[in-house]
Amino acid sequence: MPKVFKLKVENYKTVRDAVFENIRAAILNGYLKPGERIIESQIAEEMEVSRTPVREALRRLEIEELVENLPRKGVIVARINDNQIKEIFNIRGALEGLAVRLAIDNFDDEWINDLQKWITDMEKAIDDGDLKKQVECNTQFHNCILSKSNSPMLIQMVHNFQDKIQRYRQQSLSLEGRPLITVSEHKDILNEIKERNKYGAELFIKKHIEKAGEALIMSMKQE
Repeated sequence: MPKVFKLKVENYKTVRDAVFENIRAAILNGYLKPGERIIESQIAEEMEVSRTPVREALRRLEIEELVENLPRKGVIVARINDNQIKEIFNIRGALEGLAVRLAIDNFDDEWINDLQKWITDMEKAIDDGDLKKQVECNTQFHNCILSKSNSPMLIQMVHNFQDKIQRYRQQSLSLEGRPLITVSEHKDILNEIKERNKYGAELFIKKHIEKAGEALIMSMKQE
């Protein structure tokens, strides 16, 4: 098991929260891989804390379905299967379809410029071969639409589903041709937004997210 980054308790209210957020981030960022065993004593030693906050953190992560506690094997980073991916992306599509409809009600030129910026930045990242930046631009394009919905509950729901597949996003975009397809789909969504076509924008964003899910499944089969 690779080292989890150094614990920084000062950024959190309690040691318990700091341990939880550090382990969670290690999973979401891919430092801890799906199927990898998480050894409670090792993390406690590395973070220089007792095993109690680590144990509590793992219980919270199990509720979030980011880890599994298996008989005779212990705690491992949760894997994700094809059916779960399809369900996550279907729900995301429905939620982000609603988000873009709400966002169009709050249409302004600055928002359009921000969306265009993330598309342009992603095109540059593709030219530079910077996969990490491509993932960032893709995420920020979607978050830019979400934030304009002005619906905190909707935003939180989408972020919860994004977290479930965060560790796989780079893998999905590594599929040959997928980054350019993503940019093209983002442009289609933006064009519908510019026309203030709620139905069209919703349709395109749902199709885009559905295809992203299919790309992730395909990339996982190629491992």
